Amino acid sequence: MSPTNNPVGASPNLQTAADNLLLQVYAPASVVLNDGGDIVYISGRTGKYLEPAAGKANWNFHAMARDGLRAPLFSAIKTASTQNEPLHLHGLQVAVPGGMQVVDVTVQKLLEPAALQGMTMIVFRDVNTINESEKSKRSKGKGKTELDTSHAAELQQCRDEILALREEARASREELQSSNEELQSTNEELQSTNEELTTSKEEMQSMNEELQTINNEMQTKLDDLALAQSDLQNTLNSIEIAILFLDQNLNVRRYTDRAAKIVNLRESDRGRPLSDLTTSLQYPSLHEDALETLSTLVFSEKEVPTDDGRWFSVRIMPYNRLDNVIDGVVITLVDITDTKQLEKALRKDSKQ
Repeated sequence: MSPTNNPVGASPNLQTAADNLLLQVYAPASVVLNDGGDIVYISGRTGKYLEPAAGKANWNFHAMARDGLRAPLFSAIKTASTQNEPLHLHGLQVAVPGGMQVVDVTVQKLLEPAALQGMTMIVFRDVNTINESEKSKRSKGKGKTELDTSHAAELQQCRDEILALREEARASREELQSSNEELQSTNEELQSTNEELTTSKEEMQSMNEELQTINNEMQTKLDDLALAQSDLQNTLNSIEIAILFLDQNLNVRRYTDRAAKIVNLRESDRGRPLSDLTTSLQYPSLHEDALETLSTLVFSEKEVPTDDGRWFSVRIMPYNRLDNVIDGVVITLVDITDTKQLEKALRKDSKQ
């Protein structure tokens, strides 16, 4: 402070002492922190807000801040360092000896003077609250009628709240009872469903065993059928007669190896129509005769030559199943070449 502002007759030391006294007694408590959070200057009484940490002396503000200030001020200091305007915190509650103290705190980044640039100033201001004794005094100052009225209103409000709570409790009990009954019903349904599932599982297991037995029987029958088919095929191939089996549509169902040499057949021809097959037989009406036999069930037998000079007796008969159902035709081809040659020789000898 410049000398021109000194009171008349006051010395510089007296002014400094007076300024310090005013700061200590009437100015709000405050501290100045460096960029590391260490306290570099203290003004006023800060004991309500700061206390030394146990152990080695530590002047770090975050270590000395009392409960209720440490967490909010840690965030506030970080925020204030990014802005030029002061940051105000209101209504912070600090644990002090004998109770709680409500405090307003201002945090501001210092831009000047140059010696304080980059530092942060924190100012504490206590918030006055009405204590219990003052409340009591104010209550005594009220008139008796006002107190009675207020007391009656409070009692009525309490009664109303109690009735409302009882009603809510009754409704809650009813809801809980209803929920309990629903849960019991659901539990019974689940138990019944579980029993049904258990029964179904046992039935499925029994059915599975029956199906396994049937499957084994079917497999045995299939093996027997395959063996019978093999026996039939070997029997048909062992005889000297060519045989061709046709279904109701005159499509190839089965044939012997000897038949495949007369009628051009291979394995892929199963299911092909008779009319699509080529043959060495000079028998253009073979398909019509087979169709006639299938319609009339009358046997047909003809002697037919081949392109290579052989003769065959071609017999067409209905295919009769074991259940007496006509299910196609059977064509047999018997080689009668030797017989024809013998007849030809006999005719020649008789003419001579």
